[in-house]
Order: sequence, then C-alpha cells, then structure tokens
Amino acid sequence: MSGDDRPLLARFRAFVEERVGLSALVELGRHKRVPINRHSFWYYMGGMSLFLFGIQVATGILLLLYYRPSADQAFESVQFIMTRVQFGWLVRSMHSWSANLLVFVLMVHLGSVYFMKAYRRPREVTWLTGLALFGLTLAFGFSGYLLPWNTLAFFATQVGTEVAGSVPIAGPFLLRLLRGGEQVTGGTLTRFYGFHVAVLPALTTALLGAHLLLVQKHGMSEPPGVLEDRKRRGEPARSMAFLPHFALRDAIGWCAALAILAGLAALFPWELGVKADPFAPAPAGIRPEWYFGWMFQALKLLPAHVLGIEGELVGILGISLIALGLVLVPFLDVTPGPGDTRSRVFSALGVLVIVLVLVLTAMVYWPSPGTS
Repeated sequence: MSGDDRPLLARFRAFVEERVGLSALVELGRHKRVPINRHSFWYYMGGMSLFLFGIQVATGILLLLYYRPSADQAFESVQFIMTRVQFGWLVRSMHSWSANLLVFVLMVHLGSVYFMKAYRRPREVTWLTGLALFGLTLAFGFSGYLLPWNTLAFFATQVGTEVAGSVPIAGPFLLRLLRGGEQVTGGTLTRFYGFHVAVLPALTTALLGAHLLLVQKHGMSEPPGVLEDRKRRGEPARSMAFLPHFALRDAIGWCAALAILAGLAALFPWELGVKADPFAPAPAGIRPEWYFGWMFQALKLLPAHVLGIEGELVGILGISLIALGLVLVPFLDVTPGPGDTRSRVFSALGVLVIVLVLVLTAMVYWPSPGTS
C-alpha cells in the first residue's frame, strides 16, 4: 500500500509529469509570444488549417472502416455508409465539406503570408514547407475525388490525368504513374486509394512536423509596414502569450468552424451521384473541383496553337511559372520595407494572380450563352 497521502488527481499529475514532462511544453507555450497589430486576424488561419486537417483525419479514419477500394465495391460501400451506417452520411458530408474548407483556408493563409511578407529571412524554409503542404492538400483533393467511383469523379479524373500526361518529357510517365496503365480503370482507383490513405498522409505528417517546428523556432512575423510604423514612433512591440490567450481565441474559431461544418453537412449533404460506367459517354458539363477550376478554364480558353506551340502545353508552362514564382519569391523579394519598388512589384504580381484565378474560376460556373 502506498504511503503517498496526496489526492488522486495530484498523484496522477505527478505520474504524468515525471514520465512525459508536460510542464515544459506548457511553459514553452506561455513564453511564446504572438504579435498584436491590425493584421492579427490572419495569424489564426494557420491554426484553423490545422484544425480542419484534424477533422479530415478523424472522419477519414471512420470512413475507412467501411470503404472498399475496388471498382466493383467502391460506389456500393459509400452508398452503404450513407444509408445504412449510423451517422455515416454526416461523417461523409463533414469529410467532404471540411476538405473544401481546408483548401479555402489554406489559400487565405497562403495569401496572408505572401502579402505580409512573412516569407522573408529567416522564414524562407517555413514558406517552402507551407507551399509543399498546400500542394499535398491539392493532391489529397485530387486523389480523394475519385474514391466514390461516381460518374463525375471518373471523367474528371480522366481529364485531370490527361493534363498531367501533357507535361513535356515526363508526361507519359506521370500518366502511367497516376492511372496505373493507359486508361482510368479499377487499378487507378486502387492506386489513388493508396496515395490518399498511405503515401500522402506519410508525407504530410513529416512536412507538417517540420513546418510547425519552424514556426515555433522563428515565431510569427510582423508585417513590414507595421514594423516600420512602430519603429518610427518609437513604440515597443505589442504581443500576447500563446498560452492561454492566443490558444483560447484559436479554440473559439475552431468551435465556430465545427458548427459551420455540422450545419453544412446537415443542410447540404454531399451527394453521391451515379456509379461510374467506363464505357458510357462523358456527360456534358464535366469539370473538376472548384480549386482546380481556374487551371481547367485556362487550358480550355487557350487556342490549339500559340506561336506554333500546343496551347495546352503553353497553359501548363504558364501554371508552372506561377508555381515556380511562389517557390522563388523568398529569395527574390529580400528588400527590407513595403515601400521599396521590388516589394511593390511582388505585391502587384500577387494581386494579379489572385484576380486571374478568381475570374477564371467564376467563368467555370458562369452559364455560357444559350444555356438556361
């Protein structure tokens, strides 16, 4: 019999502290400071992205308990989840809605980091790991879209993989890598399932750990304009402790996001559609998910040939240049203040890309002349 007269809760805390050392983590959170300025709202986008990713993991695991990754059973297994499994329709809808919200929040987060110049030294690698995580999120969306094996997903995947097959030199290899052959088949479905539940989660976990470690190491940056104004006025930096103040505000945002997700899932359940038939003609109006829509529309608008080069190839090169620009921007925009010409140029280019993406995305959903 133990001679320790302390209350049970105190003994449990001492047990955990001796073996895990939670107090060190709590103390670290209390010492971490978050800048307070007129742009502080954007600091919450990173935590919101992490929360939505957690929703994806939790709901995805529940769906895996019943999903069958084969052309013969995939559609029926999703149908079973939605109609026979208790709250299965809710879990699937939350998984689908949270995936879309995650992409949207990541876009906002990426934009806020870009315009607040938070990619500058010493945060270049933090920016690169964030870009890689965004790319992996898009890969999650692309691979997961096919898994219900419905008509829209089947033909949208066919179009998407054909675009990948148009990439110079590596195109044929990428096409076979994605499809597992020359055509979209049940083998493609199994391959996408493997990407979605094994390869991509492993890469994301490693990159997410590195990204969070870098954010912890370098902290959150002050926008150059705010920093210059503060220095000019001779004012000290204002900040709040991560624990408990910033974390509590984060938690309030997460609760709001969870309420929005539950409302969307309940009021607008994610539809399953019709089972894919590889031998049926492609239905009219096939289009990818909204976050790929601008690329789809750009390739669609380009003529067959531009200066003797295939239009689709020109579009792929243009999209690749935008991605390359995002990768290189921390090493090109190294000026110290927002008033510098180079900084203004990069901000203007960012606005131009956003406007282009918004216009092209709107064109995807805008009814064409002659349609009702």
